[in-house]
Amino acid sequence: MVTIETIVRSSVKKTGMPSTARVNNKASDKLHLDRFVPYRLSVLSNIVSMSIAHAYEREFGLTIPEWRVLAVLARYPNLSAIEVAERTAMDKVAVSRAVQSLLAARRLVRTYDKGDRRRSMLRLSAQGRAVYTRVAPLALGYERKLLDALSASDRRALDRLIGRLMERARLLDHLDGKGS
Repeated sequence: MVTIETIVRSSVKKTGMPSTARVNNKASDKLHLDRFVPYRLSVLSNIVSMSIAHAYEREFGLTIPEWRVLAVLARYPNLSAIEVAERTAMDKVAVSRAVQSLLAARRLVRTYDKGDRRRSMLRLSAQGRAVYTRVAPLALGYERKLLDALSASDRRALDRLIGRLMERARLLDHLDGKGS
C-alpha cells in the first residue's frame, strides 16, 4: 500500500523538494495553485468548515467563527478573546464579533480577572454548553466520514505531517516578525 508519507519521502529523496512544490524550471516563477500547498490546505479547510457549518448553522444559527469560539472555550475555559484568537489563528475582529454574538445569545459568560480588571475571561454558559454538546458529535461524525478515505497508517501519517507543518508555519511566522 502506498502511503502519504511514502510519496512525500520518495519525492523529496529524488528532487530535494516535495512534488507539490516542484515546477517546470522554465516557469519556476509561476504559481501553480493546483500544486501550491498553502492554497490547497486553505481550500480543504474551507470545504470542510462549510460542510460542517451547514448542519450547525441550520439547527443552531451558529456561524463558523462562533462554533470555533465555542469549541475552544469548551476545551479551554476562561480565556480572553485575544487568547481565543491566538488558539484558533483567527482574525481578532472575527473573534470579537463572534464573542459579541455569543454573549448576546447568552451562550457565553464574561467575567473579569480579580487581579487585573482590564482582562476579561470567557466561558460557556449553560446554554452554550448545551449547544456545544449537541454540535460536537456532528463535527466528530463528519471527521470520521472524512478520514474513512484514509487507512489507519495514512491517518497517523497525516496527523504527524499536520503537526510538523503547524510547527514549521509557526516558526516561519515568528521568524518573519509577525508572531510576537
